[in-house]
Amino acid sequence: MSVPTAIPSHPEQLRQLPEQALDSVAQAVRIFLIHTVSENGGHFGAGLGVVELTVALHYVFNTPNDQLIWDVGHQAYAHKILTGRAENFHTNRKYDGLSGFPSRAESAFDAFGTGHASTSISAALGMAIAARALGKTQQHHIAVIGDGALTGGLAYEALNQAATENVNLLVVLNDNAMSIDPNVGGMQQHLNKLRQSVNERPSLFEKLGIPYFGPVDGHDLSALLEALKAAKARGGVQLLHVLTTKGKGFAPAEAEQTHWHATGQFDKISGTRQAEKPQAGPKYQDVFGHTLLELARLDARVLGITPAMPSGSSMLILQEALPERAFDVGIAEAHAVTLAAGMATQGMRPFCAIYSTFLQRAYDQLIHDVALQNLPVVFCIDRAGLVGADGPTHHGAFDLAYLRCIPNLVVAAPRSERELRNLLFTALQHDGPFAIRYPRGNGSDPDWRQPMAATEMGRGEWLKTGEHTLVFSVGTLATHVQQAIEGSRYAHADLRFIKPLDEALLQEALGFERVVVVEDGCVRGGAGSAVGEWLLANGYKGTFVSLGLPDRFVPHGSPAALYAEAGLDVTGLRKVLGIFA
Repeated sequence: MSVPTAIPSHPEQLRQLPEQALDSVAQAVRIFLIHTVSENGGHFGAGLGVVELTVALHYVFNTPNDQLIWDVGHQAYAHKILTGRAENFHTNRKYDGLSGFPSRAESAFDAFGTGHASTSISAALGMAIAARALGKTQQHHIAVIGDGALTGGLAYEALNQAATENVNLLVVLNDNAMSIDPNVGGMQQHLNKLRQSVNERPSLFEKLGIPYFGPVDGHDLSALLEALKAAKARGGVQLLHVLTTKGKGFAPAEAEQTHWHATGQFDKISGTRQAEKPQAGPKYQDVFGHTLLELARLDARVLGITPAMPSGSSMLILQEALPERAFDVGIAEAHAVTLAAGMATQGMRPFCAIYSTFLQRAYDQLIHDVALQNLPVVFCIDRAGLVGADGPTHHGAFDLAYLRCIPNLVVAAPRSERELRNLLFTALQHDGPFAIRYPRGNGSDPDWRQPMAATEMGRGEWLKTGEHTLVFSVGTLATHVQQAIEGSRYAHADLRFIKPLDEALLQEALGFERVVVVEDGCVRGGAGSAVGEWLLANGYKGTFVSLGLPDRFVPHGSPAALYAEAGLDVTGLRKVLGIFA
C-alpha cells in the first residue's frame, strides 16, 4: 500500500490544512496503520488509540521545535507516520528498518527515546528547565503519558518537582484504562471517577499543585484542538486528561484489547490472525506459568508478583486459578521487588516474574532489599538474550553481568523447558535469593511436563565428551553449540549455574588446550568473565575465548538475523571454533 495522499509528509504540511480536513487525515492514518501492521506485525492497539491525539498535537504545536515525548513508545506509530517516515513505515521493527519506538537517532521529531515507561515527565521537565536556562521561554514541552505508565513511581517523582517549576510543560494523560492488561490500583480508580463525573474535584493533580483540565474525548478532534490550543495559550505546568479507547477503529482490537496490544500478521478485514507455525515445544513463559501454579498448589507459601505483565509473563495462569495468590502491581518494577522482599520476611516464597530489561529498573531494590537481607525471593527473568523486533530497549543483554556480582544471589540459566521446571522447584527449596533467566519464544520439548526434581546447586552438565577444545554454553544457546560442534572432537558442557560456578567442571577444563564460553549476554562481565576469572586464578595455561554479545547496543530485527550478526548462530560458531564443513 502506497502512502495515501491525505497523509501529509511533514507536520508543516499538516499545519497548513484547514481544521475541517483533519478528520480525513486521521482516518487515512488509521487505515494506513491497520494495513501496514496487518502485513508486518507490531504493536497495534495503543497506536490506534492516539491517532486523533497525534494529529491534534502536531497541528497545534510547532514540532519539532516544541518537543513532544511519547511515554511507552509503542504509542508513537501515528507520530512516525506524520513525521516523514510513512514511506518507510513498512520497515518498522525489521532489521535495518525503523525502530518500533521513538529514537533520537532516527528523527528530530523523536525528542526522547522511550522504550520503557513512566519516563516522559522527567525527560520533558528536564528539557523545559534547560529551555528556561537558555532563554527559550516560548518553547513548549509535551509529555504524552499513557498505556499504564502513570503507575510508575518515576512519573510521580517528576510531577512532584514539576509542581514547583516555572516552565512550559504540558502533561497529556492518555487514559485508556489499559497497560498490556487492564490498569490496576488506586490511581486508576481515581481516574475512573474523573471519567465519570465532572464534579470529582479536586483531582489528585490539583492537590499536588498542578492545574488539571479535562477529561476530553480523545477521538473528538474539535474538542482536542480546543483543549490543546487553550493549554498552549495558558503555558506553565498543567495536565490535560484525555480519554481514548485502545484499538480504536478496528473492532476486534477494541473488543479484545489485551490480545491486540501487539500482533503478528492478520487479515485487516476480518481480524483473523495468520496461523503460527507449529512449534515442537511450548513457550518458556507458559512453562513458567503452569509450573508456578503447580508449585502454588504444592506450597501455600508461594505467591506470584508481576509489574504489569500477567499475560506477557504467563502469570495470568496463576492469577486466574488462584487470584488471591497473584499480584499485578502495575508498571512499578522497584515496588514489585521490595513488595516481594516484604513478603519474604514473613515466611512467604514470592516468585517475581519480570522481563530482563525491566528488572534493571529495580536494581537497587534487588541489591539492598533482597540480596543484602538474604531473602528467599525468586526472580523469574523472562526475555533473556536477544528478543527480536523490540530491539535494544528490550534485549536481555545485561542480566548475567549485573546479577553475578551480587552476593547471596544464585544465578541460573536453563537450557530446556524441563530444566526451567526443575530450577523453579529448586528455587522454592532454597533459603535465599534465586534468579532464573530464560528466553522469549518456544522451546523444543513437547514432553516437558515431567515430575519436578531438585537440581544440585552449582552443578553443570557434560553434553559431549571430547578433546583439545571445551565449549561451555549458557542456557538455550546449548542447541547452537551442539549443532556447531557436531562431527568434531570438541567437548561441550552446559554451565547451567553462572553463580555459583561448577568448580568440578572448571577443574576438568584446566586439561583442555582451549576453553570457549558461549552466552547470549554481554561479553563484558558476563558468564565468560566469570569462567575466565576462575581459570586465571587457578593457573590455566591454555587459550581462553569468550563469545557473546558485542560491547554495543544490538539493533532490532529477527532473532535469527541478530544472532548471526553477533556470530552466535551455528555458522558463526563453527567459524570461530575452526570447524568447517
